[in-house]
Amino acid sequence: MTHPSPATPAGPRDAALAALARLTDAAPAGVWSSPGRVNLIGEHTDYNDGFVLPLAIPHRTAAAVAPNDENVLRVTSTFADEAVVVALEDLPTVFPSRRETIVEWARYPLGVAWALFEAAPDAAAAHATGLDIAIASNVPVGAGLSSSAAIEGAVAVALNDLWHLGLDRPALARAGRRAENEAVGAPTGIMDQMASILGAADAAILLDCRSLEVEVVDLGFDAAGLTLLVMDTRVQHSHASGGYGERRASCEAGAAALGVAALRDLDVDDLARAERELDDVTFRRVRHVVTENQRVLDTVRMLRTDGPRSIGDLLVASHASMRDDFEISVPELDTAVDTAIAAGAVGARMTGGGFGGAAIALVDRERVAGVTDAVTAAFAERGFAAPTIFPVTAAEGARREA
Repeated sequence: MTHPSPATPAGPRDAALAALARLTDAAPAGVWSSPGRVNLIGEHTDYNDGFVLPLAIPHRTAAAVAPNDENVLRVTSTFADEAVVVALEDLPTVFPSRRETIVEWARYPLGVAWALFEAAPDAAAAHATGLDIAIASNVPVGAGLSSSAAIEGAVAVALNDLWHLGLDRPALARAGRRAENEAVGAPTGIMDQMASILGAADAAILLDCRSLEVEVVDLGFDAAGLTLLVMDTRVQHSHASGGYGERRASCEAGAAALGVAALRDLDVDDLARAERELDDVTFRRVRHVVTENQRVLDTVRMLRTDGPRSIGDLLVASHASMRDDFEISVPELDTAVDTAIAAGAVGARMTGGGFGGAAIALVDRERVAGVTDAVTAAFAERGFAAPTIFPVTAAEGARREA
């Protein structure tokens, strides 16, 4: 998949409309969009019923939609050559049992349609009609910025409107997660979908992944003269691959061995017992999640009491935990984080599911150029592909564009 340069988000709305015009002569019913996200802190805590602190970013995925009278869903995108077609009546049998018959990118939008049918069966039976859906995006793919959740969010809000499903935003996020888990086969939690659909301008959202309660947390980066940099290593990752699933399985095994429903139910004081009762690898996986949950809560508290310059050490500790205990970093991510800190960043950490993707750095505005140059030079010295580095601000979540 290719996208416009993330440094200057180009118009996915217009690209989606152009793709729709190539697919059908029907007039568009509308365009909906949903953003990617950066997770400020709280990695691999979501599927452990824990806490996360993501923010939506300006890079968005747009879905332009037009009706058809064929009673089918036809999806196309700017990163695929051909449309994929599924009859509405076939959706229940395609997912999840026959998902392999659908090309992977199309499982995201079509999986959302399937999950929405399951979430609101009466409304879907009454109102679901054939639609042509064209997708365009400037969210970098494989960078840990939730390009998949952006697709899911855009399609979910579109179908919720057009099919008069009446679902609230957390329900749309749950449908997106179900699509990713069962239609795509990626064992992710709900953080990405909630961040994409519920994101707020100039703020992060504190999400309790057990209750799905959300608190808006003002960041104050701009007022403090700080910029949040994304450092995309361009090392591609996939949540549907084995490493992510193995980490989740280790967490579930650790919770079972310790007699709790989820690792959310442990705190730092429980780690001594965990170390006695678990094997070394499982213990370290558990320690990451337990301490990461605490770091999320500490970050929120410090943002509110001491401001954003106070959270740098928490970001650094989070990265060390992911590198050493959860073992999901790669040399490119470590290089980006270590170099940014050496060049004067307030704090830095990898973000996203790991095994590639992006890191973030919180940087004084006047140091942005120096940090960018230092990280770029460090990658070149080590023979890595050049990173893509760009600033992000907290943006609004899913919405109708036209």
